[in-house]
Amino acid sequence: MAAKRGNQTVRSMFLSMAVVVAVAGVFYVANPHDEDADPLPAVDYRVELVTAQRAAPYPVLAPKGLPKTWKPTSVSYARQDGNSWHLGFLDPGREYVAVEQSTAPARKYIADVTHHAEDTGKTARVGGETWQRWEGPKYDALVRSADGATTVVTGTAPYERLVEMAESLESDKAPAAGTGTDADTGTDTDAGSDADAGSGEA
Repeated sequence: MAAKRGNQTVRSMFLSMAVVVAVAGVFYVANPHDEDADPLPAVDYRVELVTAQRAAPYPVLAPKGLPKTWKPTSVSYARQDGNSWHLGFLDPGREYVAVEQSTAPARKYIADVTHHAEDTGKTARVGGETWQRWEGPKYDALVRSADGATTVVTGTAPYERLVEMAESLESDKAPAAGTGTDADTGTDTDAGSDADAGSGEA
């Protein structure tokens, strides 16, 4: 009798497992799935951009005319954190590129957003403007101080991609009168702005 009960227990276990597998199979077939789907969705940063351009005391920059193979993945604007604007992308090679702007003290800000890249002493003429070239163990960067803010184009992408991003940057807002940031000390001479906006993070 004991052996018979044991056989029945094993049979019941196999039947239960078969039911579970069958149910799982039904859910898999019934729900759409794409094994090649990108787990990191693109973000629509238009609302945050308009908000930042209205609030920031400097011309907030964003790319125009980049190919669709560039995917925006993160965006934020933080008034309390040095009026900081962030816009992150994956380039066509799936390397990271970010546009960072702020009125925060320049030295610390650049170190933070580039993960401690250092100024090479070299410059590059990009989009009609002179940018400093920075290099680091994690990110390289193009850096420029103007119009009351420090602008950094940085990431893991190769130098050519950083240049491509920098060349595409435009703003729909002119510099605000009476504002400024010392490029060396990063001293903010403007009181700030009135709004914060943000979504996503790369």
